[in-house]
Amino acid sequence: SLQAGLAVLLKAERLFHSSYHSQAVHIRPICRVTRRFAKLPCGGFTVAASLSLVQDASCLAVSWELRQTLTVVFDTFSSGQGKKDWSLFKMFSRTLTDACPLASQSKVYVDISPKNKEKELLEVTPPPASVYEAIVQGDKRTYAVYDLLSPSLFNTSRSLNVQLKWKRPQDSSELPIPILHAQRYVSGYGLQTGEISTLIYNTHPYRAFPVILLETVPWYLRLYVHTLTIITKGKENKPS
Repeated sequence: SLQAGLAVLLKAERLFHSSYHSQAVHIRPICRVTRRFAKLPCGGFTVAASLSLVQDASCLAVSWELRQTLTVVFDTFSSGQGKKDWSLFKMFSRTLTDACPLASQSKVYVDISPKNKEKELLEVTPPPASVYEAIVQGDKRTYAVYDLLSPSLFNTSRSLNVQLKWKRPQDSSELPIPILHAQRYVSGYGLQTGEISTLIYNTHPYRAFPVILLETVPWYLRLYVHTLTIITKGKENKPS
């Protein structure tokens, strides 16, 4: 249903007018986890108590995991005339009113990691009830967490409109570039000289990262796998 939970943000008019969007369905087999029970005496009676969760090492019992993802990129910096302020309503034209009744977890994470000690310049409203820290690509990130299942979240307001504002006007300098980022461009024309080039950059001083590259091309574009060329640090790597 699109009437509750995070699904209310899925407004087609806004999603398809973003800079980038991608929908995916992931299905994978996972080894089923079983409970280990033990019989324990209790006041003249014998009860069965669960001691631990044990994963099937032989993986004879298999379950299937279904995961649906939606990735959307909004260029609010350009559309907002150089301002970095944004909110859920500005991006989706909607706000969150409640959690999905079937969800066991429903959370919103907002990256509030400071750049060059700019933490005091950021203002996130409403104030988050908790903060989560994690290491992403060797960099420490800080996230504001909004739990939609928390009763206190909607006590003061009937809807949740997360906003990020800057306490003072910001210049039109470029946004920080992630440690691991990519660029893609098209050169040439036709089937003979046309090329699609993808450049992947790792600016970390010493750490290497595994990369899975997924290229999305139009259905009418014919690709020739034998023309694939991979160059790393100026040297060509032959694909296996």
